[in-house]
Amino acid sequence: MRFILLCLFLLPALILQGQKGSEKKLAELARLFQESEVFPKIFAGFALYDPERREMAFQKDAEKYYTPASNTKILTFYTALKVLGDSIPALRYVEKGDTVIFWGTGNPLFLHPAMPQDSNLLAWLRDTSRQLFFSTHNFRDERFGPGWAWDDYAGYYQAERSSFPIYGNIAFFERDSLGEGFIACPPYFQHHIAFNPRLDDFRPTIRRQEHANLFEYNSRALTGLPFSREVPFRCTPGVIAALLSDTLGRPVGLLDLLNVEPEEAKTLYSPVPDTLYRRLMQDSDNFIAEQLLLACSEKLTGSINSREAIRYAADSLFRDVPDTLVWRDGSGLSRYNLFTPRSIVSVLELLYRELPRERLFSTFPAGGVSGTIKEFYAGKKPYVYAKTGTLSNRHCLSGYLLAGSGKVYIFSFMNNNYLGSSKPVKVEMEKVLRYVRDNF
Repeated sequence: MRFILLCLFLLPALILQGQKGSEKKLAELARLFQESEVFPKIFAGFALYDPERREMAFQKDAEKYYTPASNTKILTFYTALKVLGDSIPALRYVEKGDTVIFWGTGNPLFLHPAMPQDSNLLAWLRDTSRQLFFSTHNFRDERFGPGWAWDDYAGYYQAERSSFPIYGNIAFFERDSLGEGFIACPPYFQHHIAFNPRLDDFRPTIRRQEHANLFEYNSRALTGLPFSREVPFRCTPGVIAALLSDTLGRPVGLLDLLNVEPEEAKTLYSPVPDTLYRRLMQDSDNFIAEQLLLACSEKLTGSINSREAIRYAADSLFRDVPDTLVWRDGSGLSRYNLFTPRSIVSVLELLYRELPRERLFSTFPAGGVSGTIKEFYAGKKPYVYAKTGTLSNRHCLSGYLLAGSGKVYIFSFMNNNYLGSSKPVKVEMEKVLRYVRDNF
């Protein structure tokens, strides 16, 4: 009885002490932002969410809008999980007499050099006794997303979007030793590369002409250490048909159809490997992000248009996020995208509640261990599992933090409009995240 009375007597004091301790932690967290040499000079937003209590633990300008860069892929990831499930429509076709007319679904897996292959799809295309004809009637989008930089057309990170991706829509050129030319993959491009003496020799380079699959290299690319380069190719319907013909070892014709009645179509499916989502999130693969969004659109509507997938996801999957999503592409290459930190936290919470923790954390980059944060946020064991997002003068990080108390926190850190390198921003971010790890 005395023990119970003692507890009742001490309880208000313990609650008050806990409140003061919590207030002290929040004040210290706020001080890290206020006294930073970086954050007061830029636009920095931070949201820290406690999923156990279902409430924000700390906010700093979390209701304001920022360019998310590749944090956009978090939304793409969840959309693909919900729409595609564990298999993706790999190809649709109709059989008419001795011919097969087929068209793409946006499936990014076909002959992608970094992905496990569905041998059934390749065998079906190679072995069918009917004549093959390829159609692009269902592609209702553009090769680049809205707000993409036109002069990045030759960058490996800006492969073109297409209805029937093949080889990741990338040409790979490699030179092993001096005095030898380049080996191309796919081999179709072996005769599409030539020396251009007018290219500057500042560094080894291979560039594609903007509107043609003509690849040019400079003299530095032929000298020195082994050299390789990945360059997006132009994905015209004719090029896709030609690549298929060359790969399959059989003719593939091209048909300019306006439409095909949906009830006539048959579908081949491919399993979705977790390696696809790990590459999306850990390597921040823009091509996979864009094609997954297009594949979602095709499955939902029968046509390939990223706006349809975004409209569906915003209206249904993300209808409860706190702020309106200004969402324009799947990868985050577009500077038209605008999200708030608390909206990103809301999407991360959906993932947290619907996926097993082991699978979720193994998909995201792990601080000090894997992906785009392999060199940052290291500890005795990983405590940050988060997606980066980086464009010039923009750097964001959103994901999950394992605190020393054993609790999991969801956070979104968004930084815009700094000058120069992102490294000083990352250093300040790490101070904040370590404080949360050690004190929450």
